[in-house]
Amino acid sequence: MIKNLLVSVIIPTYNEELSIKDCISTLLFQIYKPIELIIIDDGSTDSTISKVKSFSSIKILQQNHQGPGAARNFGAKNAKGEILVFVDADMTFDKDFIEKLTQPIREGKVIGTFSKEEFVANKDNIWAKCWSINRGWPKDRMHPKDYPNEQPVFRAILKKEFERVGGFDPIGYTDDWTLSRKLGVLAQVAPRAIFYHKNPETFSEIWSQARWIGKNEFITGSLIRKLWSLWVYGPINSLRKAILVSMTKKTPQFFLFKLWYDLAILTSVIKSFIGERKTK
Repeated sequence: MIKNLLVSVIIPTYNEELSIKDCISTLLFQIYKPIELIIIDDGSTDSTISKVKSFSSIKILQQNHQGPGAARNFGAKNAKGEILVFVDADMTFDKDFIEKLTQPIREGKVIGTFSKEEFVANKDNIWAKCWSINRGWPKDRMHPKDYPNEQPVFRAILKKEFERVGGFDPIGYTDDWTLSRKLGVLAQVAPRAIFYHKNPETFSEIWSQARWIGKNEFITGSLIRKLWSLWVYGPINSLRKAILVSMTKKTPQFFLFKLWYDLAILTSVIKSFIGERKTK
């Protein structure tokens, strides 16, 4: 039996004026009902809030800038749904995304899910293409074709399980990994839950996202990792990779991309030695 449970979709925002309306619009036209949409604005300084207020059916919460982990926890605390769905403001969704994503949960098979059907929304932008090359992704997808059927990041989860372990630990870039660590289980794949996500497509966006990535525990989580990262993202290694990959992928723009991306990561590594905040 498939239950018809209330789903709360939680969307943290931080200066998302260019993408938030498209995100909300595709969620409002989901075929699955019932659903509630909750925006948690994390201290935006642009027109994000005014754009969200153009939709009458959205619950809007606001907090000082604390990062997406804290924002998701705040949203979950105010959610009425039995299932929580966590998405980003620069995502858009097929009309049956929520139905497919939550079906294994509503069938009682699993406590939480994710989807491998995550496509690059701006794949034809050259800098978005360079981002995929750098991450080792296919041009049009956010996951390789052989990606496993379980992963540590939950896209949807039963609220009671989320609350049982106290939600996310707001540690920065990998805060969405902390839920599975505390639960002791991984998210299971939900077939055919299709959605789209933008790669950074300007030098400003590349810098911002790479700086955020550079704060994660795998790059700056310990002294040894920091020292290793100084070499990995340092000028000698960065230049070597920029030349090699731009030639092998026949994408000359990657040369500039890689130097800029690695400089942003390196900046985060250097600033980690003086205790830079982990929030985005």
